[in-house]
Amino acid sequence: MSMEGVRGEDLEKTYGYVWDKYTGEKLDQVFAFSEDYKEFISKCKTERECIAEFIRLAEEKGYRDLATLIEEKEVLKPGDKVYANNAGKTLALFVIGSQPMEKGLRIIGAHVDSPRLDLKQNPLYEDSGLALFKTHYYGGVKKYQWVTLPLAIHGVVVKKDGSLVDVVIGEDEDDPVVGITDLLIHLAADQMDKKISKAIEGEDLNVSLGSIPVGDKEDKARVKKNILRLLNEKYGIDEEDFVSAELEVVPAGKAKDYGLDRSMVMGYGHDDRVCAYTSFKALMDMENPDKTCVALMVDKEEIGSVGATGMTSRFFENTMAEIMNLTGDYSELKLRRCLANSKMLSGDVSVAHDPNHPSVTEPRNTAYLGKGMTFNKYTGVRGKSGSNDANPEFMAQLRAIMEKHDVMWQTSELGKVDQGGGGTIAYILAEYGMDVIDCGVALHNMHAPWEVASKADIYETMRGYRAFLLEA
Repeated sequence: MSMEGVRGEDLEKTYGYVWDKYTGEKLDQVFAFSEDYKEFISKCKTERECIAEFIRLAEEKGYRDLATLIEEKEVLKPGDKVYANNAGKTLALFVIGSQPMEKGLRIIGAHVDSPRLDLKQNPLYEDSGLALFKTHYYGGVKKYQWVTLPLAIHGVVVKKDGSLVDVVIGEDEDDPVVGITDLLIHLAADQMDKKISKAIEGEDLNVSLGSIPVGDKEDKARVKKNILRLLNEKYGIDEEDFVSAELEVVPAGKAKDYGLDRSMVMGYGHDDRVCAYTSFKALMDMENPDKTCVALMVDKEEIGSVGATGMTSRFFENTMAEIMNLTGDYSELKLRRCLANSKMLSGDVSVAHDPNHPSVTEPRNTAYLGKGMTFNKYTGVRGKSGSNDANPEFMAQLRAIMEKHDVMWQTSELGKVDQGGGGTIAYILAEYGMDVIDCGVALHNMHAPWEVASKADIYETMRGYRAFLLEA
């Protein structure tokens, strides 16, 4: 059931809500799915944590590590389930199909990085009786949203001997949290006169860690010394280990039901873990497909998809070469045909119309909470700059698939023309010549520390992804 051609008041009168078609046991399934999703995003707040959890769950379903299969020179056959792990931050999962791979793949790609604050390489210092961490924000954030919140620290420290130490501070019930201070309103006259983008400066996003001094009163940086002592006692790390660390400051606490009717989920990192999770769950339902099905989880989308773990790397292309080689049917030409003949949903979030801020969206061409999964034919900025603009033939195919599987969907732009815009990984895969369209869950508060999604849309997106893997 689509909502094409209907927007605003007519949309609600004509098509209603996704909720209208779920009653009884089906409604229970919607809420149960969101409970599992809430648990996932509450625990997995970094890209490494997401990938590790996906691998754990996939192995329980019989997926095997591609690196091991290559070493053992095992032959892949239809129905086999494989994953490829890139540095613990990018993951490709495959269910091998019965058709030759040069006929194309069905791919759902999403990113697992989210806006956050990263610790600088030399972060720890003391000032005015407080120990603090220096940070550098990652991705598009409104800096003023990150002050006066309870924050947690997640990540890894790699020691000189190569050993890796996992760090999580601020999530257990008995854990302390950290945070960033803001000016009291009584002294904020100058701050309040600034543009909102300048009210909190990037270099002022310094995380407060403690205030108890230790050691001799004549020593310097006694509070910093105490923080280092605590970190060493719990994690065995020293100050110089920060140079080879990847520590992220994120909102502390679990995802929660949002709304008196519990119809929504408020959590950190919906962008884009809601699409990563739903695509992963859709793939886990696949058994013996005709075409090889892929769920691709990538890093660095929020900063341009760059680097060895971003979508612009050769990881996916190289992995496909290895997969085809293990099927005994590899050549450079067949790999090129495989990529060109593939079809992909770029799983990423979109904007949901917000009645508190209606001026930035155009009512006939925006998404609404509770109206189903969202297709963005294009994103980009201004004149669609930097966008993959999907072919209408592919859109027509998807319309037929969603109708066949009774999936409710809607179309959207990322705001009014010239209002703003954004991008995804879609254009990168489209460079191979494959059909690609952006498709995912619409949000309120996108890129804020706490984002909001509809449970109905989350569930419907999983169903839409599953229909695509079955039919495209």
